[in-house]
Amino acid sequence: MKTYKRICKTLDDTAKLAEDFAKLIQNGAFICLYGEIGSGKTAFVKKLAAALGVTEKVTSPSFVILNEYHSAKLPLYHFDLYRLENAGVSTIEDELREYTSGKKITLVEWAEFDSGALPFDRIEINVTYSDDDSRCYEFSCKGDTYKNIIEELNCVNA
Repeated sequence: MKTYKRICKTLDDTAKLAEDFAKLIQNGAFICLYGEIGSGKTAFVKKLAAALGVTEKVTSPSFVILNEYHSAKLPLYHFDLYRLENAGVSTIEDELREYTSGKKITLVEWAEFDSGALPFDRIEINVTYSDDDSRCYEFSCKGDTYKNIIEELNCVNA
């Protein structure tokens, strides 16, 4: 499966990436984010939410597991699996399945704690950071549902 990578040296670069990505997920998407603490997952989610038209303040759902935003064209659901870790993810498996299809955007931070509960078809974003404070966002997908989004994202800066 093809991947798309973009290096973001500033928060403005991250905002531009989020805007490009937002244009491609207007019909909804299930998105998993991977990366270490401080890598830029939540920063990307905030910029993506703004690009999608969310007007509420976007915060990390680390302590509440799920934040919902309904001010944009599509509802945005933002999960954080960090506090659940592997065993705990199974306790919200049914809720995760509810958010996998339809006209909604679902973002799952700390998806590496998944115990097999996440849907097969999804966009995956792996976020890493360098000593120079830049971030690398690597997009790929599992399954065929979102394949065209990754291909189109590859073409944005071609």
